[in-house]
Amino acid sequence: MRKHIVESYTHSREEDRLSTNNARRIEFLTTVRVLAPLISGQKSILDCAAGTGVYAFYFAERGHTVTATDLTPRHIEVIRSLLKGKPYQMQTAVLDATDMGIFADESFDVVLNMGPFYHLVESADRKKCLKECLRVLKKGGLLVTAYIPRFYVFPYVALQNPDLLDAGLAEQLIQTGQLRHDDEKCFWTDTYYATCEEMEQLYRQYGVTVIDHFAQDGATAHFSQKVDQLNDAQFKIWCDYHYSVCRERSLLGASNHVILVGQK
Repeated sequence: MRKHIVESYTHSREEDRLSTNNARRIEFLTTVRVLAPLISGQKSILDCAAGTGVYAFYFAERGHTVTATDLTPRHIEVIRSLLKGKPYQMQTAVLDATDMGIFADESFDVVLNMGPFYHLVESADRKKCLKECLRVLKKGGLLVTAYIPRFYVFPYVALQNPDLLDAGLAEQLIQTGQLRHDDEKCFWTDTYYATCEEMEQLYRQYGVTVIDHFAQDGATAHFSQKVDQLNDAQFKIWCDYHYSVCRERSLLGASNHVILVGQK
């Protein structure tokens, strides 16, 4: 069990993260706008780091058969509570995405790998996670992996907290992409920040064809307070603009969250 990651999420409110304001909502809105056309019909979907289920519920409510797992027990408790009274069922489990042995090979049409990757500091663990996702994914199925870009994180965090303007931390993030819970300047928990090129190469290494690569929130995080002040009409214009440029390569590395979609 990755206890420091679990502790971090246990003491936060993941259920509010994508819904409390415009700057956070744009991540969800962009993601479903891209994924919904790709996941059509009735698919079997594994959300292998479901958090408190925002994407799991979205797809379940559209007729898909969804299985939701997460490393943090509290998240699964929230999902199970929210499932009460729903007109559909959803299999749930507390699970580490590097070992999904409870599922048979080629069990799912879609695997949403929307959280584990950027909390796996060691390369061997990231590869285990990817291999497990591909093992349980049917041939021709979609693998959706979220990551946090390496060159986004230090400028953003330093602006939020000037005490983190530390040359050693900057060099560490640039050179290794790694942040560990016991680092002197740790601002979150065990985390790995990838590059766009690295992610695409990793998919190719495992025979996954890249079919989309987009910024979930793009430039929004850099002026989130302004975005939160937009009225509904203005926010729609901003969302449409962001969607129109979310695949622009120069914006991928500047986004807080990025998604790579591939086909097995």
